[in-house]
Parts: sequence; structure tokens; C-alpha cells
Amino acid sequence: MLLEVCVDDAAGLASAIVGGADRIELCSALELGGLTPTPGLMALAARAPITVRAMVRPRPGDFVFGAADVEAMLGDIAAIRAAGLSGVVLGASLPDGRLDTETLHILMRAATGLGATLHRAVDLVPEMAEAIEQAVGLGFDTVLTSGGASNVIDGAETIALAHRIADGRLTIMAGTGVNESSAAQLLVRVKLDALHGSCSEPAPVASAAASRLGFDSPGRRSTSAAKVAALKAVMVRSQTGRR
Repeated sequence: MLLEVCVDDAAGLASAIVGGADRIELCSALELGGLTPTPGLMALAARAPITVRAMVRPRPGDFVFGAADVEAMLGDIAAIRAAGLSGVVLGASLPDGRLDTETLHILMRAATGLGATLHRAVDLVPEMAEAIEQAVGLGFDTVLTSGGASNVIDGAETIALAHRIADGRLTIMAGTGVNESSAAQLLVRVKLDALHGSCSEPAPVASAAASRLGFDSPGRRSTSAAKVAALKAVMVRSQTGRR
């Protein structure tokens, strides 16, 4: 099984690797749901001993992107390729929540040759089965989903549906609220091949002055190597139990 850990700084990258992550989702500003990482962080991650996919998301908020957003995303994909990372994580929505297949086609064409994950824009769709078929057609190899819920346990039924529809054509990777406890519960219900988590805890405030002046984010978190290792152990036990 594959454990992907999302990180947004150098310390988190190191902790995820020490804890036993199989792949990194590299972002900035995870407290905003993850944005495109900086060039410096991408260069650092390119030297990691495990594969790294980078988020392509130019701004916080929804996934309804205009022409200028798409232009920025195309530049981000080029930068990710130039940095030598293994793949991209992206998504785009129409105002009604359906996947914006026109925009996704443009982005995926630019990402040819890279691994590609469709992110949780898929959790906004009105019909998951249709979205999975669209993801297959667009060339994604992974779909990250919570099953349209605020956590993977509440979304387990839809995650299972996505897994059945995918039928091995791409990987369904469950994410949101994934920890040692929820992973054990989910993997009993759905025999997934990949999980995604932040394995994080509230980040300590290193500078009271910076916090006082609003430079620190109250939602900022830091990756815990111990939590990564604990989640990985659950996955290994689950996989062993399948044999």
C-alpha cells in the first residue's frame, strides 16, 4: 500500500521521510487546503529519496478557474517539471461542482509524462461515478477523495463506489481525517491501495512577536514523524491481513 503525506515546508518533508512515507504531496499553506509550493521547496524536495508530486493550485478558495488562473497553473506545471518532481496534483470545477473537463484537458496535456492526481475537487461533484470515468479519460492515475464528506469514515460508502468504478484503471486514494484510528476502520470496509494524510499536529509558536503582528497562521500545523510511522504500521497490518 502507498502512504502519501502532504507537507508544506522543509521540516515536514524531512519528518514524512523519516516516518516512512512512500510519496510526498508538496504544497504551501496547508492550512488553506494546500497551494502551489515555492520553487525553493520544490528544489529541495527533488533531492528526496521518495517520489514527490506538487500541488498546482494558484490561490485559495474554490476550484473554478479563469483564464489567468489557468495561465498561472500552466507556468506552475512547467516549474514542477523543470524541478524534476515526479508528478502534479490538480483539479478544476464548474460552478455547479462538476469537473471542468475542458480546463483539465489543457492542464493534463501540459503535464504529459508526469504522474497526475485529481485532488478533492472531485468531492464537489454531483455524481462520483461520472467523475471517475472522466478522470480515467483525462489520463489521471490517482484520485484523492474523502467520498464527498468531511472525513473518510463518513464518506466510506462513496469511496467504495469510486474504488469499484475505477476497477484498477486508476488508484483511489482516500484522504481527509486519515489517522491511525480512521485508517484501521476504513481499510476494513474498503480494500484500498493508497491513503493520504497530513499526519500533523499544531505547530508551536516560535516567535510571539510574529504571532502578535499577524505573521503566523493560527491554523498552521507541523508533520509528525511518529504519526506517519503509526499510520504506516496500520497500513502494513491491514495489508498483511489480506494475504
